[in-house]
Order: sequence, then C-alpha cells, then structure tokens
Amino acid sequence: VVQLVESGGGSVQAGGSLRLACIAASDTYMRHYSRMAWFRQPPGKEREGVAAIDLSDITTYADSVKGRFTISKDKAENILYLQMNSLKLEDTAVYYCAAAFGRTASGTTWLSMRVADFTYWGVGTQVTVSS
Repeated sequence: VVQLVESGGGSVQAGGSLRLACIAASDTYMRHYSRMAWFRQPPGKEREGVAAIDLSDITTYADSVKGRFTISKDKAENILYLQMNSLKLEDTAVYYCAAAFGRTASGTTWLSMRVADFTYWGVGTQVTVSS
C-alpha cells in the first residue's frame, strides 16, 4: 500500500523560499514509481500540476514556476522534493504530492502533470505567500 506524506509548508514572504518534501512509501512489490509530481490548489481554483519527474528523471514544469521551482528525488530514501524560490503571492496554495505506476492514460509515456494520471495522493501541505 502506497502512502505519501508532505511536509515543509508554511508561511513565507514574497521573494522567499521553501522546500517541500514528500516521503513516498510502498510495499516490497511496489518499490519505485513511474512518475511523481507536485500539484497545487490555490484558494477558489482547480488543482493544477506544478512539476513532475518520471522514472528516467525527466522533468517538466508548469510555465508559471519555470526557473523558480525545482523537483528532485532522493531515490535511496524515496523522498520527493520541491524547492521553491522567488515565491510569489500567486504561489499560495495547498500543495500535494502525487505518484503513480505504469503508463499515463494516453499510453505513451511515464511523465505527466495531469491529475487523472496519478493514483496516489498525499493530504497536502499549505503554502502561504504574503506581501
């Protein structure tokens, strides 16, 4: 059974930085993920993809965070990170860690930032950017 737990959220002033972490665990027959991602849901808005990384360490980012956020994995410890720099007011959201095994719904790749392509979700961590 896969469990995802996020940490590292909090309040920060615009221009500051935070690092989110997601501890990702599974049973002994599901040891690694085809893809992992960070999503976020701003107040009053739909959940959106922020950054994703696949089994081959290929990454993709939302245009709104390119150059500011970095997704990475500690493979030995099964931890997913999101380093967030130069935070803006519009980055305020609940941030979710997500993971999945296998191909995407379209069937061609492992990499995705679509909600429907992820099976396992954390409960989220709040990031609030002020100023």
